[in-house]
Amino acid sequence: MPRARINGVELAYELRGAGAPLVMIHGAQGDQSMFDSMAASFANGFRVLTFDQRGSGMSEKPDMDYSIGLLADDAAALMDQVGFPAAHIIGVSMGGAIAQELALRHPQKVLSLVLGCTTAGGPKAIRIGGDALTAAYSTRPMSAEERGRALAEAAFTKNYIERHPEVIPAMIEARRRRPLDPVALERRMQAILRHDAYDRLPRISCPTLVITGREDALIAWENSRILAERIPRARLTVIESAGHCFWLEQPEQANEAIEGFFRSLPPARGR
Repeated sequence: MPRARINGVELAYELRGAGAPLVMIHGAQGDQSMFDSMAASFANGFRVLTFDQRGSGMSEKPDMDYSIGLLADDAAALMDQVGFPAAHIIGVSMGGAIAQELALRHPQKVLSLVLGCTTAGGPKAIRIGGDALTAAYSTRPMSAEERGRALAEAAFTKNYIERHPEVIPAMIEARRRRPLDPVALERRMQAILRHDAYDRLPRISCPTLVITGREDALIAWENSRILAERIPRARLTVIESAGHCFWLEQPEQANEAIEGFFRSLPPARGR
């Protein structure tokens, strides 16, 4: 897997497909592998960049102060490194917060924005509590089995897990292959907890789709409504019978919504 030194940290990334540049930004304790199926689908019409953020996956995990702005700057610098002067951006969960900051800090680099299962942060955000959230985002050391099971049970609806019981062992195996660094995860969680773009969202001027699952148990779907109301001319799509990982639970609906959004863009900004 290619690696690049970005802002003093080595990041692992992958490029696939051909066409207009498209960047996918993963969530808090995920890595670029969470986009494997979506990236393969979009590679038919886009040049797709996925990467492991600092503190994640196969990238370096420095013990330092992280911020959403810093992670957005990393994304912008990696885009320069791979020859993307501007791109369509898909960010999910914490990656959606990073995508917001990318559009605010580097507007010239964002052709369009897809914000999935994410939040503007700050005091206006709608919070979800409970055991599922606590277990899924715990920064204490956990075995691969504990962490994989906790995240699967929080990120997917009960109905989906009943229909696809293989999702839990798959998440456990993913954690075995790419174990989380508790120190880096703590730094990343501190960054997302400080995120607050609410007052700045009206400055986002690029075409924007906000998309989420109605049954998201980690980030309440109403946060997507707030984003769509605050970002000028943003579209909102809420997918029924889907949880946090809506693009995995309902891939056809998710891809159709995102592809339809891209097709609707003016020619100069489209594929």
